[in-house]
Amino acid sequence: MCGIAGIHSPSGRPDTDLLQQMMTALSHRGPDGSGYYRDSEVALGHTRLAIIDPNLGVQPMCGEREDVWVTFNGEIFNYVELRAQLVDRGHDFRTRSDTEVIVHAWEEWGPDCFERFNGQWALAIWDRRTSELVLSRDRLGVRPLYFTRVGRDLVFASEVKALFAHPGVTRSFDPVGLDEVFTFWSTVAPRTVFAGVEQLVPGTFMVVRDGLVDEARPFWQPSFPERGAGRGADLDENAAGLRERLIEATRLRFERSDFPVGAYLSGGIDSAVTAGIIRDFTDADLHTFSLRFADAEYDEGGHQALMTRRLGTTHRDIVVSPRDIGEVFPDVVRHAETPLLRTAPAPMYLLSGLVRESGFKVVVTGEGSDEVLAGYDIFREAKVREFWSRDPSSPVRARAVELLYPWLDRNPNQAPAFARSFFGRNLDATDPALSHRPRWDSTAALKAMLRPAWRAESSDAAARLLDRMPAEAAGWDGLSRAQWLEMTTLLPGYILASQGDRMLMANSIEGRFPFLDANVVEFAGQLPARQKILGLDEKHLLKRAFRDMLPPEIVARPKQPYRAPDAAGFVGAGAPSWVAEATSPEAVEAAGVFTPVVVQSLLEKARRSRGRALSNTDGMRLCAVLSVQLLHQQFLGDRAAGPERIGAPADPPRPMTTFDQLETQRRTACR
Repeated sequence: MCGIAGIHSPSGRPDTDLLQQMMTALSHRGPDGSGYYRDSEVALGHTRLAIIDPNLGVQPMCGEREDVWVTFNGEIFNYVELRAQLVDRGHDFRTRSDTEVIVHAWEEWGPDCFERFNGQWALAIWDRRTSELVLSRDRLGVRPLYFTRVGRDLVFASEVKALFAHPGVTRSFDPVGLDEVFTFWSTVAPRTVFAGVEQLVPGTFMVVRDGLVDEARPFWQPSFPERGAGRGADLDENAAGLRERLIEATRLRFERSDFPVGAYLSGGIDSAVTAGIIRDFTDADLHTFSLRFADAEYDEGGHQALMTRRLGTTHRDIVVSPRDIGEVFPDVVRHAETPLLRTAPAPMYLLSGLVRESGFKVVVTGEGSDEVLAGYDIFREAKVREFWSRDPSSPVRARAVELLYPWLDRNPNQAPAFARSFFGRNLDATDPALSHRPRWDSTAALKAMLRPAWRAESSDAAARLLDRMPAEAAGWDGLSRAQWLEMTTLLPGYILASQGDRMLMANSIEGRFPFLDANVVEFAGQLPARQKILGLDEKHLLKRAFRDMLPPEIVARPKQPYRAPDAAGFVGAGAPSWVAEATSPEAVEAAGVFTPVVVQSLLEKARRSRGRALSNTDGMRLCAVLSVQLLHQQFLGDRAAGPERIGAPADPPRPMTTFDQLETQRRTACR
């Protein structure tokens, strides 16, 4: 796991001082070393978190002919198997690293190599033979990759803050990007919330040649079977197939590392499965880490304790209070680089700090299971709404909504009339976004806080997204369409980014996600919908596949999504001082996104309730205001100029290894 940065300058002689400033902004992603390569057209930078082949896996890396160079962030988990294939084809290797496999795979297969990779990556390949720069990002967007244009130059990096180290990059919010966040909880690639800054779409690669940028080309996209079809009908056979693939995916991610690997243990089924596989199918000592809350409403400590006893792990946890969340929220936003509608990333930031403090660099987590195997309540909700939409006037069908969200104190069973009113809107069975309309409509209420000029510049984010849905989606069932929407919006933009990669790498921790293994995802995508959700039993096939490994209490407990206290950490006697500064009328006016009187009214409402009785929508409003104001302060405002805006060290990490074609004295790793 690392940070990458680069400059493609067809006019010649990329600036290495500028490149090193970009690398400095990424020091947290790679504290173990750094390096750069430069020739007359391209400069590639790298900050390294050494996981595989720590002595020889130095980057940027080239092949033996020095005509293909790569800077790479991530892991190719099937690199051992690919290396064997490449050796058989006559390639010579000098290291044991997965990075060198990328170089030779490009030499052998060209762009087809990306389909062969099973891993998580963001990478740049400079092919001197064709003078082409190639950028690529993994299938589901586990690893980030951003780029922008400065004149004819293309500048790219793992994080936006590295792009902002370039004095030629304009810094301002993008209205359409904010509109997407206030609809989907995140932007949808290639959009970001910063004007002129794009992110590479997951599952694509992009070629840059002579200052011209090709449109990103897909090498993979989510795929589902025709309605009523799928991978056979035998439930036990498919459960066995899922079990086999998930065991192998977890083993690969646990064993292919030159450093110890830990595991997150949340108290839910996903992390229980991955931790159980590690215990039963590897020889390693199992070290687990959990997040707990001082507020009992959010705490899953009882289920975590049950699993640690069952697994016999060496276990550590951290208890997070609302005040803890309030104190670290500015750091969280700085690393997330996007508005946040929930505080949930903040405890994950604190948890990754515990992992680092415990001496680990790598942790296996259960992210991706809910999207791939239909575990979210939104999928159950969609099934109920689709059932109801076939006869909207039926009072019997309407009562099905009372079965939703059993974990909520104010669940639909407690207020059936409100639930029927809320979930009964837009019951159009032909709507490809039937599943997501309630969430999007609820989130879109945040746009009322925007200044009129920003609302006027906003577009219909939902319509734009649905235009991108594949034509074959017309033949998918409702669950498959819902999964596509979730895997295109929330998964890469929030779960894997704001709550995942950014909070892990803020503390120099690599996250690995077995449920997002290419073989697991492909297999799950072809499963019949009724095997993922049997009745309203979410992730039924996963429970069936691992019922021998899990305590009944874990299998039987209702799905409880990860949540954290929102407003309570920002108001009251213990409110951090930054809140008043970031939300002062002067600061709100300077950012120009919200109207000061609206912000002050919302803050006063939160103070009166002490942050504990706000509605779901008001909680999102407060997080949105605070995070937008912090982003402006940290990245866009007058005080955002200079190194202090990114909170990075003065220099990139050492040792620094340079491969400079333009310097008389140069070192090369290829001799």
